Amino acid sequence: MQYTLSILVENQAGVLSKISGLFSRRGFNIDSLAVGVTADPKVSRITIVANGDEYVVEQLEKQLNKVIPVIKVKRLTDGEFISRELILIKVHCAPSKRSEIIKTAEIMQAKIVDASPDTVTVEYCECTNRVNTLIDMLKPYGIREIVRTGTVAIDRGTTAVSL
Repeated sequence: MQYTLSILVENQAGVLSKISGLFSRRGFNIDSLAVGVTADPKVSRITIVANGDEYVVEQLEKQLNKVIPVIKVKRLTDGEFISRELILIKVHCAPSKRSEIIKTAEIMQAKIVDASPDTVTVEYCECTNRVNTLIDMLKPYGIREIVRTGTVAIDRGTTAVSL
């Protein structure tokens, strides 16, 4: 099963290393990892998406709460949070296929951010499933390069992961 963890940490050097070390020591692969400063510049939020079983995730949560720079750990519940991922996709673009690629981007509400005689770069910000759908739609044209940010997530409504 896939789990999304939101972790508030003190914004200091080495925190990410400590947290990723907990995952690797337990043989738990991180599918997505995003880190950014919060409204308080002394605090960062780490969003981790990983696959595993319930027992392992519970153990990781307990261990994460013991790491000194960790302020708060929250497992986000499916359907109760919003997640987004930013992707840039550089696609081979033969002149005869350019209009098809542009139409595909329009249908998915993606944005063309660069074009050259033989490539088009598409920017897209959406949930991971929709990002993967766009990738699948552009594969037949020949993807040259993909850059993804990793997932960021926030609770729906008034619930917040805060200090």
